[in-house]
Amino acid sequence: MSQSHMSTYTGKRIDPLHMKEDDICIEDIAHALSLLCRGGGHIKYFYSVGQHSINCANEAISRGYSNDIIKACLLHDASEAYVSDIIRPVKRHLTNYAQIEDQIMLVIFTSYKLDHLSEDDHQLWKDIDDAILSHELKHLMNGPSFMEEHHLMSQPNFSLRESKTVEKEFIDLF
Repeated sequence: MSQSHMSTYTGKRIDPLHMKEDDICIEDIAHALSLLCRGGGHIKYFYSVGQHSINCANEAISRGYSNDIIKACLLHDASEAYVSDIIRPVKRHLTNYAQIEDQIMLVIFTSYKLDHLSEDDHQLWKDIDDAILSHELKHLMNGPSFMEEHHLMSQPNFSLRESKTVEKEFIDLF
């Protein structure tokens, strides 16, 4: 196997630096995100990127947003299924990582017919991502939060959950 390729959960062999639409698989995304810990693991207990994404999608549902925005909320961190998660304070300095992540997200959003979303639409899911993060910082991390807690219309689930349960809920919500 070439060093530029990876094997996914479903057995696909892909090059994450040159992804194509047929490389994308919701089962791979749901599985990987359900096993990937938020906050670089510096939280009180295991809480996955998949669970974060579900909380974001549920907040979009509570706000009455369109199915496309709900799906964008669910998939907003989907690139991390292929290139892992990097905490925000570091990510903003890794410009090449951001470019790779953006390329993968474009393929994912195109694959799932979300490439038509406007900048305003993208801002809706970004605002929800920040709102959920503000609550995660309060409930899941030790020490003072650097963000003021945003108002939510939903009740995020921050409980310790089995990865298989999160994976199934992610796919069902998708």
